[in-house]
Amino acid sequence: MLKNLLIVEDNAAMRRLIKSVVKDIATNIYECEDGSEALAAYEQYHPEWVVMDVEMKEKDGITATREILRSHPQANILILTQNGSDRLREQAKQAGAARFVLKEDLLAIRQIHNYSR
Repeated sequence: MLKNLLIVEDNAAMRRLIKSVVKDIATNIYECEDGSEALAAYEQYHPEWVVMDVEMKEKDGITATREILRSHPQANILILTQNGSDRLREQAKQAGAARFVLKEDLLAIRQIHNYSR
């Protein structure tokens, strides 16, 4: 069981859906709406995992992943996206994301409690 999980997703309905998928594997689930809020939320809540959307209005998830890992190299970040292209997978890997999951396979998020850096 995870103590803290952070969801970074600009779509409120998708945040609710993600939360419903992970509600029984994390004691505390925190949310923010954009990558521009992700670093501050990470520093406030100290989550074991961040579930990070890619496409957001102000700051995309790849950029936010880099920022979090620059300050907190131990962070575990799962990129969650609709776009499964090889290019995006490589960008996520280069940014330091630990996992990559397509939104069509939301149940795969539940596996994060089995992984850590």
